[in-house]
Amino acid sequence: MQRVIVEQLGGPSDLKLVEGPDPTPGPGEVLVEVKAAGCNFFDALIIAGRYQVKPELPFSPGAEVAGVVTAVGAGVTRVAVGDRALAVLTYGGFASHVVVPEASAWRIPDAMPFDQAAALPIVYQTSYFALQYRAALQPGETLVVHAAAGGVGLAAVQIGRALGATVYGTAGSDEKCALACEHGATAAWNYRQVDWAAELKEVTGGRGADVLYDSVGGEVFERSMKSIAFGGRLLVIGFASGRIPSVAANRILLKNIAVVGLHWGAYQQHDPGLIDRAMGELFALYERGAIAPLVSATYPLAEAADAIVALQNRDTVGKVVLTP
Repeated sequence: MQRVIVEQLGGPSDLKLVEGPDPTPGPGEVLVEVKAAGCNFFDALIIAGRYQVKPELPFSPGAEVAGVVTAVGAGVTRVAVGDRALAVLTYGGFASHVVVPEASAWRIPDAMPFDQAAALPIVYQTSYFALQYRAALQPGETLVVHAAAGGVGLAAVQIGRALGATVYGTAGSDEKCALACEHGATAAWNYRQVDWAAELKEVTGGRGADVLYDSVGGEVFERSMKSIAFGGRLLVIGFASGRIPSVAANRILLKNIAVVGLHWGAYQQHDPGLIDRAMGELFALYERGAIAPLVSATYPLAEAADAIVALQNRDTVGKVVLTP
């Protein structure tokens, strides 16, 4: 097998491609021959040692893969040899073969390509949990998605539209705004050129958004607090800006709003059954054409460093995928 490893914490340039024996699944485990591996912003953080998960060196980054099941351990019933499947890992996905616990693997729809399957689990699960389970987004409500052309952002736009909301987006270029509209946003605003908060106020008659989806943090979070409707919900997804904001609690009280956090990975420990339920619902949305992961770039496994740099530089839209 081949895998990309981190021998010392640092930047993407420190990644190395190495050869080794294929792993063997133990009881309750599944071996997947990887056809595609999804890249995420947090992969850069884990490589640098700045993520909450800190594996022992050496390790492989990568938390989502799709491929073919080539072996199963004793007692496995969820998938069988020959199944097309996706899987979620804590890390280790940048490889040609991975072993995962049975509970972390799902059969994928027959019509779903491997690259889309690898692009689906984390960003679509994140956005679905946030909008469906945490914010309880309702048909007819107004949703604003920040960074609407990125991985979680595009997923949130598509899911918000599928749930019946009127969706608006913000992004850093006219091209990214156009992409958000292609995927279901009624309008999207280039925050480098216009005041998105003023635009939102105008289109909602001064009311603001029922739900704001914020994966950026910093100043975006602070402006979102001022742009939320009475009784609205502000979803805290992440801090891509690098700055973690604080909340003035009086703002929460005065408008009866909720600031709602989502750490999707924690559900793997606390409520894995809900992840299974969400995956089934996402597959159903995919099969009826309501969602479709956008893979904007693919790189061979040997060029994993270039893929991570592209994510860091915000040169990408949708998802970036490695193809072993």
